[in-house]
Amino acid sequence: MAAVDDVIAEIRAGRPVILPTDTVYGLCTTPFREAPVAHLARLKRREPGRPIALVASGIDMLFECVPELRGRAGVIARALLPGPYTLVLTNPARRFRWLTGANAQAIGVRVPDVSGDAARVLAAVGAVAATSANLSGGPDPARLEDVPEELRAASAACLDAGELPGTASTVIDFSGEEPQILREGAASGAEAIERALAALA
Repeated sequence: MAAVDDVIAEIRAGRPVILPTDTVYGLCTTPFREAPVAHLARLKRREPGRPIALVASGIDMLFECVPELRGRAGVIARALLPGPYTLVLTNPARRFRWLTGANAQAIGVRVPDVSGDAARVLAAVGAVAATSANLSGGPDPARLEDVPEELRAASAACLDAGELPGTASTVIDFSGEEPQILREGAASGAEAIERALAALA
């Protein structure tokens, strides 16, 4: 298992690493440059044009990365994060176009509820581009040993936090007129929408 400082250095250098989150193990790299994110997608054998989430260390860092997440989007983010959700929010400045996939006007964001070494890594780097550490369409990894060998071999560092819950985040699209649950996952999408709408009221 890699030391925390090594993991931080590899992320900053734009190399892929495997990190635990509050849901499953993630394949991560720096989100601030296009080439490392493209490499991540190739490693995962992901179809071109599919989005990858921006995972921030905290709400304030998320707003620093995407300053336009104010108003409605900001209220929703504060109502649901940190937590096991990926929120698709409006991205009017089209930031991080290499993360957004085909629709640059929306971006998927997460703030996981993590502690220990994973929290230290995120706090140091600010944010990562992250996707489940599986091959496209494969099972979500609850343990480091569940991550496919080829991904572990291709990663510059792996952080082991033991067994995680093993269900990926719930993905909810708030970028349109009506919220849509894109993937039911670790927490109730309907409950999250209710909380978000109550916060907006």
